[in-house]
Amino acid sequence: MPGQHIFAMPFAKIYPMYVKKAQRKNRTQEEVDEIICWLTGYDQMGLQQQIALANDFETFFAQAPALHPNASLIKGVVCGIRVEEIDDPLMQKVRYLDKLIDELAKGKKIEKILRQ
Repeated sequence: MPGQHIFAMPFAKIYPMYVKKAQRKNRTQEEVDEIICWLTGYDQMGLQQQIALANDFETFFAQAPALHPNASLIKGVVCGIRVEEIDDPLMQKVRYLDKLIDELAKGKKIEKILRQ
């Protein structure tokens, strides 16, 4: 089944890649954390705990307090696939996060990224 590989990856392994991608474009780790917390409902302590536990993506999203109600406003293409058309709910959440980090790295204002 496509996607199972990414579902089993530890979030703690991907998180530094998100941060590096953002920092290469003069964005901050704090902005990455803000985006992740906005999408998932984790607070900073909860996010750090998920990283420390090295939970996989499936567990990371399963334990997330609540997906932000405006997550459905996230539109666009990641890896050649429109995120709003992804059928698998977990894969869609992963791609939502990818899309938000891409927007941050492209210089979009944080207010726009967070659909405010």
